[in-house]
This record gives sequence, C-alpha cells and structure tokens, in this order.
Amino acid sequence: MPAEVDSVLVAEAAIAERVTEIGAQIGADHAGDEVTLVTVLRGGLFFLADLARAIPLDVHLDFMAVSGYEAGAVGVVRITKDLDDPIDGRHVIVVEDIIDTGLTLNYLLRMLKARQPAGLEVCTLLDKDVRRIVDLPIAYRGFRIPDEFVVGYGLDLRGTLRNLPYVARLREEALL
Repeated sequence: MPAEVDSVLVAEAAIAERVTEIGAQIGADHAGDEVTLVTVLRGGLFFLADLARAIPLDVHLDFMAVSGYEAGAVGVVRITKDLDDPIDGRHVIVVEDIIDTGLTLNYLLRMLKARQPAGLEVCTLLDKDVRRIVDLPIAYRGFRIPDEFVVGYGLDLRGTLRNLPYVARLREEALL
C-alpha cells in the first residue's frame, strides 16, 4: 500500500462485484436501446472501462474533459474536450467516478440534455452525497461514501494513485 494511503475504503473485490451488478441492471433496463456511455476524463476512465465490459449490450463510448473556470464561477465549467459523436436519439448514461457537490455534473447534464438524447441517466461508482448541493438523477450508484478524500480506481492525488485497484482513504499529511 502506498505511503500516502491510510486504509482501504472499498476493496477491489467489492468494486468488481458492484460493477457486475450495475452492468447487469443497465443491460436489463436498456435491452434493445442504443446506449452511449459518456465519462469525464480522466477519473471516470477506469470505471467506464470495467462497466462497459459488464454490460451485456453493444455500447458506444465517448469522452469529455472539463476544467473549472476561475474562482467565483461556481458550477460553471469549460469544456476542453467535447463528445466526438452526436447523441441525439441515443440513450446516454453519464458514468462518473465520484459525485460530491454535483455542480459540475449538473452543468454537464443541462448541456447534454440540450442535444436531445432519447434518455439521459447518471451512473456513479462513488456518491459522496453528504456534500450534495444540487439534486441529480442518479439511476445507478455503486457506493455511498463519507466526506473523505479518497484515491484509487481513477481518483488521484496530484496525478498519482489513480491506478490503485481499490478506493482508499488518504493520510492527512498526504494532503499538505
């Protein structure tokens, strides 16, 4: 375990089991639909890859990247990479690694909804709902977690620790 990590919050086996369950549920809910999974780079990449393999349907994948605007512009982001393909008429599931306040995701959902998908849902591996500011239509949720800084399975600390196969709590001194 890396020195920055305090303890494992969600074990690799628990993630794999939950991803399989969510994939099966999406498959059942969307049988016959054209489904596009969209994630925001970079954190959602690991969850998207595993989830796509767990869904028993032919799914399309697409990616976005965002960055925050200056301080004070709460809930407004700048799109640094937009979708490659149109989503009108498709069933879109936004796949997130973690949702906390929900402001960024709320902005993205409004933007995607304007593109007239047949359906627009949210799937998140981790839900830090104690920090939620806006209500979000979360259709698929992996785990609710406490208000702690976590790393692994796509979540990083200054660009590192993303590739841990589990979700872990950080030691407080690692944040300094």
